[in-house]
Amino acid sequence: MLTMSRAPLLLALLLLCAAGAAAPLPRFREAPHFTNSASARCPAPLPPASGKDGADADAACSPRAAVHVAMTLDASYLRGTMAAVLSVLRHASCPESVYFHFLTSAGSPSRTEDLVAAVRASFPSLAFRAYPFDESRVAGRISASVRGALDRPLNYARSYLASTLPACVRRVVYLDSDVVLTDDVAALAATPLPEGAAVAAPEYCGANFTAYFTPGFWASPALAGTFRGRRACYFNTGVMVLDLPRWRASGYTARIEGWMELQRRVRIYELGSLPPFLLVFAGRIAAVDHRWNQHGLGGDNYRGLCRGLHAGPVSLLHWSGKGKPWDRLDAGRPCPLDAVWAKYDLLRPDTGIDAVL
Repeated sequence: MLTMSRAPLLLALLLLCAAGAAAPLPRFREAPHFTNSASARCPAPLPPASGKDGADADAACSPRAAVHVAMTLDASYLRGTMAAVLSVLRHASCPESVYFHFLTSAGSPSRTEDLVAAVRASFPSLAFRAYPFDESRVAGRISASVRGALDRPLNYARSYLASTLPACVRRVVYLDSDVVLTDDVAALAATPLPEGAAVAAPEYCGANFTAYFTPGFWASPALAGTFRGRRACYFNTGVMVLDLPRWRASGYTARIEGWMELQRRVRIYELGSLPPFLLVFAGRIAAVDHRWNQHGLGGDNYRGLCRGLHAGPVSLLHWSGKGKPWDRLDAGRPCPLDAVWAKYDLLRPDTGIDAVL
């Protein structure tokens, strides 16, 4: 029997544990299974994820892995990740030959297990592997930005793909969790990278590039000279094609970290993980057609207002910015283009994904 002195203490401990427990993940429905096209000369289908690192690593290195896709996987953006994966498979010519690499937080192994189980439940045939990302690698280098979501350590995991993924993976498509594709990811993965280029992404040379850095940065001849001799243009890091051997050979992760460490001492930018990429790569990337990143659909970083598409064809829609389609749909205040994202939402009843344009 508990004494009166111990009972309140035990109750307090139970309440503390309950408060610290992670909220259960939503129950997503199972996605349709998409098969390789007979006319696309696809390799044999990859085996589904087994949960055993050795077997899943072997599958990642298999020549049957026609396209590699890397994304982050966490509870906050899981709904978006599920929709993005579904859109990739729906429009791929060889969906059974796409291998996914998910970076998760190493600080919560049980949460990672839950996330992996959720992915496997919705995509039983999916070939993938989860990689715990040690957030302490960047936690001491992150400085506060204009929006808290940009400061999550996992948001910086894209800078560490070359040291995280198996060495056999030479080229990978990195996607943010707030995208949906309406075209074959293999076409994006096949983007030509000229000799020396490690990154390919849509460039936006009409954007005001100076706005991505502080006046103090541009006032310093040494810092502003970083871009001397380069046709530096803005590009969005939520959709990239990366050549990992070239990345490793040039030590790009260390260069990005160097700029992050400088930012901790002297404030030279305001926007999270993007500016270090611009400092290292702007003017040095291979250009990708703008159709592969119709970005900004989440509005700006403050109010998240509705925005329309840029002129031209569309292969990928990207809800970068504060407004996320799942939040606006749940609030009953969706923007017109959120209806496109809703077609891929595995929390909602099946709307007939085969009818998605």
